[in-house]
Amino acid sequence: MSATATDQRPDPADTAAQPRRAKNTRRSFLGLDRDGLILAVPALIPVVVFSVYPLLRGIYLGFTDAQAGANAQTSFTGLENYRNLLDDSYFWESFRIGLIWAFAVTILQFFASLGLALLLNQKLRLRWLARTLALVPWAMPPVVIGIMWRLVYHPNAGILNDVLLDLRIIDENVDWLSSFSLALPAVILVGVWAGMPQTTVVLLAGLQSVPKELHEAAAMDGASVWQRFRNVTWPAIKPVVVAMTTLDFIWNFNSFSLVYVLTQGGPGGETRLPLLFAYEEAFRYGNYGYAAALGNAMVVVIAVFVVFYLRQRVREANAR
Repeated sequence: MSATATDQRPDPADTAAQPRRAKNTRRSFLGLDRDGLILAVPALIPVVVFSVYPLLRGIYLGFTDAQAGANAQTSFTGLENYRNLLDDSYFWESFRIGLIWAFAVTILQFFASLGLALLLNQKLRLRWLARTLALVPWAMPPVVIGIMWRLVYHPNAGILNDVLLDLRIIDENVDWLSSFSLALPAVILVGVWAGMPQTTVVLLAGLQSVPKELHEAAAMDGASVWQRFRNVTWPAIKPVVVAMTTLDFIWNFNSFSLVYVLTQGGPGGETRLPLLFAYEEAFRYGNYGYAAALGNAMVVVIAVFVVFYLRQRVREANAR
C-alpha cells in the first residue's frame, strides 16, 4: 500500500515544469471587464445621447438667457432665471394645477385599479377576455387617447352629452373642455382611464402572490371579506402599492401629451400643467433659458419622490 501511494505522488520536477495559472490581469470598471464594457457600449450610447446629454444641456441652459433665433446671443446669468421663477405667479399656478392633477389622477387611478384587480382575480367566466379588454388603453398612444376623448367630450356631437341628455341628467349640451369649472375634472377622468391598465396589472400580480391558504384559514376562523382584505391581502400587497403609487405620481406629474391634445392648457390656463407651461415658454415665446430653469425645478421635485421610492425599496429589501 505504501509503495503504491508513493508511486502515485506527483513528481516535484513535473510539478515545477507545469505552467502556473495566469493571474487575471484584466482591468475592471464599475465591476465590468473590458469585454463587458464592449458589450455595454451599444446600449449606453442611446442613453447618453437621448437622456444624459439633454439633461446636462438643460441644466446649463437654466443658468443662461438663451433665446430662440439663429443669431441670438447667449450669456451666463447665474440664478436670475430661478429668482424670476419664484416671483412668477403663472409658474406657481401651473405648479398648483400640476399637484391637483397628479394627486387626483394617482388616487382615483389606484382605487379604480384596485377594484378592477380584485374583480379580475376572482374566478369569473370569460375572465381572460376581461383581462385582455382591461389592457386596451395601455396599447393606445396618448395622442390617440386624447383625440378619442375630445370626440367623446364634443359639445355637439359627443356621445357623453347624448347619453346624459337621454338620461335627463343635463338639459342642454355641455362644452366640457371649454368650461372653467369642468375642464380639469374632465381631463382628470381621462388621465385615470388612460393610466388604469398598468396599475391594474401590477396590483393583480400582487394579489395573485398572496397564498390562498391564508384566505382559507381566515375564512374558517370566521373573518369577513373586509377583515380578510385588511388583515391578509393588504399587508401582502402594501409594498407593491407603495411602489406603484409613487411611480404613478411621478408619471402623472410629468404628463404632457395627453393634456396638450385635450386642452392645450386651456381654458384660461385651468389645465396648464408645469410641463405645458415650460413648453409654452420655450416654443411659443422663445425663452429657452427660462424654460430650462423651469425644467430643472421640475427635476428637483421629481428627484424628491424618486428618493422616497428608493428608500421604500431599500427598506423592503432589508426587511426580507
